[in-house]
Amino acid sequence: MTANSDSESQVVTYETRGHVAVVSMNRPEYRNAQNSAMTYALDRAFTTAVEDDDVKVIVLAGNGTHFSAGHDIGTPGRDVDAQYENRAVLWWDHVRKTGGDQRFAREMEVYLGMCRRWREIPKPTIAAVQGACIAGGLMLSWVCDIIVASDDAFFSDPVVRMGIPGVEYFAHPWVLGPRRAKEVLFTGERFTAQQALDWGMVNRVVPRADLHGTALDLAEQIATMPGFGLALTKKAVNQCEDLMGMRSGMDSVFGLHHFAHSHNAEVSTDSLSGMDARSMKTSASAGERT
Repeated sequence: MTANSDSESQVVTYETRGHVAVVSMNRPEYRNAQNSAMTYALDRAFTTAVEDDDVKVIVLAGNGTHFSAGHDIGTPGRDVDAQYENRAVLWWDHVRKTGGDQRFAREMEVYLGMCRRWREIPKPTIAAVQGACIAGGLMLSWVCDIIVASDDAFFSDPVVRMGIPGVEYFAHPWVLGPRRAKEVLFTGERFTAQQALDWGMVNRVVPRADLHGTALDLAEQIATMPGFGLALTKKAVNQCEDLMGMRSGMDSVFGLHHFAHSHNAEVSTDSLSGMDARSMKTSASAGERT
């Protein structure tokens, strides 16, 4: 079934299969680059799943060839000035603000805030990842409890090319370990699904044809467990992760992230150091050839 009939439903689809809700990003022509319309559509879909007592597990997927190429920094649907009701944090809206006030308010809401909100979903979540999972795509997969990847999936966080120390939801040291995190960030290079499995970032790697079947089978297996028990278990693991410093670490790095934006705005053409999707892709390809 389709959850919504308004414009948001065009960029995210929602269906239920027994006790499993499948939430799918739906901008395949742009490799599921995440604009605000998609972010808030995802939030609405997750809310629908949380409020449906028949739904026990949520699968997050991306329609098309790729899971997600990250935040939208250049498609015709980019909407940095769009206004949405704040749902993740209680802060003023970024629209009509200027400078650091605008960037901080926007990114605290639609990037860090939404990811933290989704990490706290009281139902198990599974990311089914194929193709590209880059930067903002990593954030979406990392907020999920389990990651199943196709054997052709690849991952990267190349934003150091912009002079920025990683994406806003800075979970790298916890999901990769400090040394792998530094390598991934310092080089900006892609790493494979098999590497992600070896490093403990993903749970399973399967052939592309088996990706969604495997994710659904795993979801159905988990759905047989008591719902409240699953919610408490998820909360227990998340609390332990935060006691290891993840939440406070993210807060500190979020400040560095915005210091980098401000530095870029002073010494270059904009807060992204003049980079866009095309130049990021070109520089990444050049770096991997050397």
